[in-house]
Amino acid sequence: MCWSGRGLRSDRARPSGFNRSARAVKVLQVITKGEIGGAQSHLLTLCCELRDRQGMEVEVAIGGSMPSPLASTLEASGIQVHHIPSLGNAATLAELVHAVRRMRDIVRDRSPDLLHAHSAMAGVVARLAGALARKPVVYTVHGFAFKAGNPWMRRTASFVVEWLLAPMTQRMVCVSEHERRLARLLPLPPRRITVIHNGIGQREVANNPRALRPAAAAPSIAMVARMAPPKRHDLLLQALAQLRSALGYEVPATFFGGGPQLAANQALAARLELQAVAFTGDVSDIPARLLNHSIFVLASDHEGLPISIIEAMQAGMAIVASDLPGIRELLPDATCARLVPPYASEWAQTLRQLVESAPLRSSLGQTARRRYEQHYTAQRMGLNVQATYEAALVRSPDHP
Repeated sequence: MCWSGRGLRSDRARPSGFNRSARAVKVLQVITKGEIGGAQSHLLTLCCELRDRQGMEVEVAIGGSMPSPLASTLEASGIQVHHIPSLGNAATLAELVHAVRRMRDIVRDRSPDLLHAHSAMAGVVARLAGALARKPVVYTVHGFAFKAGNPWMRRTASFVVEWLLAPMTQRMVCVSEHERRLARLLPLPPRRITVIHNGIGQREVANNPRALRPAAAAPSIAMVARMAPPKRHDLLLQALAQLRSALGYEVPATFFGGGPQLAANQALAARLELQAVAFTGDVSDIPARLLNHSIFVLASDHEGLPISIIEAMQAGMAIVASDLPGIRELLPDATCARLVPPYASEWAQTLRQLVESAPLRSSLGQTARRRYEQHYTAQRMGLNVQATYEAALVRSPDHP
């Protein structure tokens, strides 16, 4: 298993798209922080997929403080990790310069064929260092910061940075079509922009039908998300209070995940006198815990292509989520899930429908599971990423 906190694993070695007669292709993955989160979960899945493919070598550079959950799991899986202490979400100019120099030194020492950056600041550092070291850079956008929903100053700054660095991007990977439309605003040829949906690996618990919670069992709700913007735990808490008033009893709900807004959300639950709400903080066995719940919720102001929803799809849960472009791409119609606007009354009404109808919960869960199997497996994602590497290296004069 690659990261027990997100249930990631690699099942078997898989065929490589690269020429096996050539030397192995070495990729240096770069990410801003090693905390538990969606981008980190994506990176772990990808590293597990690439590690088990012939002709591939993977190392990872991580910013922020160490040790971290991501670094510890990667190292336990036999993947070499490099530390860039000055790389962070709010780096000063001096820290940014230091991070670029450290990144350049890692590249010179380890001689990767290409760099693959995840998240905004890692994208900045990797592209600058890649330009200095004459290495191609693939940049996965897990969600542009200049899209609607963020403060205008952040949106403006993000757009300027992405505009300036776009020419240093050999390939830009977007996790949804919505993100690709935003990427088309940048000075980057369309052929260098591709969509690769997030994927997650197979899990024994999710593949065992007997482990899935019976739809007829008393319903309970789960939300898996870091307690920080853009997530809207407060919206779900308000909806749960309204749902209690409508039903005459409280539906149990569990919030998985820590973050800076944990205390504020706990205080809100107390003010709303919610007695059946549990806050677990960060936990290490999300896949197994999801099997104790029948309804999955993700309330958010904006999203790319959320991995937590793919986990719920794999687990065969009935899903209620914010009506956002990336989520609509995952769950395109009412046979897959219920997508709702950002009003607590709408959330309460939708949740009541699922709580009161076991057949509806079962139907939504089965359809969501089928969509996962067809579109969002780790194997599919790994194959597409590997093809992107191949395209990036073909245009690189440094690669034989």
